[in-house]
Amino acid sequence: MSAAQRPGSFGRRIGMLGIVVCGAIVAVVAAVAILGSAVAPHSAGAQDVGNILAGPSGAHWLGTDSLGRDVASRLIVGARSAFVGPLLIAIGSMLIGNALGLLAGYRGGRLDAILMRWVDLMWSVPALLVIIVVLGVLGTSYWAAVGLLTILTVPFDARVVRGATLEQAPRPYVQAARTLGISDTRIMFFHIWPNVAAVAIANTFLVFAASLTAMAGLSFLGFGLAPGSPDWGLMLAEGFQDLFQNPLAILAPGVAIVLAATSINLIGDWLYERLSSRGASR
Repeated sequence: MSAAQRPGSFGRRIGMLGIVVCGAIVAVVAAVAILGSAVAPHSAGAQDVGNILAGPSGAHWLGTDSLGRDVASRLIVGARSAFVGPLLIAIGSMLIGNALGLLAGYRGGRLDAILMRWVDLMWSVPALLVIIVVLGVLGTSYWAAVGLLTILTVPFDARVVRGATLEQAPRPYVQAARTLGISDTRIMFFHIWPNVAAVAIANTFLVFAASLTAMAGLSFLGFGLAPGSPDWGLMLAEGFQDLFQNPLAILAPGVAIVLAATSINLIGDWLYERLSSRGASR
């Protein structure tokens, strides 16, 4: 269900303070993803064999894992793979899906029918299962997973934007633009798209959050980065067997995934409310 179709508004419920907190969480994750090892207290791969599965301490803020690696450092460095891949998926899906959705909704006819049958076909395919099968055949690859998720997410964006475009295409301002001889491309991207931007942007944030959890899930199953790499999904998989020795080894990446995905989703919902209300007041 897209942000525009939800029965309630998360953004309205949590208020401005909640949005500020969500924004701060996303900003911190983004900053950590950019800085990575520069702000990590230890090397993500360094082993402290004398402190295997140790609890939190001054030397290791979140303790260590089964190989004596610092959990906090791996959490910090792992933010890059957890954040960057999903961000690229959301951006790539938005660019391609928005263009296809605008084209299908504006032009209609046979083109719309063909594009929508393709969208329906793609929607019928279980995305994660396809990715697991493809990566199982071709070999594990983080960037291959990013590319496949982008392709399989495009129909989601296309369908949402196409529906919003269908509402805008018959309106007087579009007819007036046609009468003035403005090109179809300009009408779609400079006249219609600003009026469907609220839905498109909210949907992009929704895809971002969903992709973050999907990439973490693939890493957890062993279809992301190579074993031993600092990644939130891999940390979940590696720390699962040692849950009772150092719970933070699995709780820290789990909480990070939940907080990041939830914050991104709520920010998208809030942006939809602000942008749609601003458009309605014009």
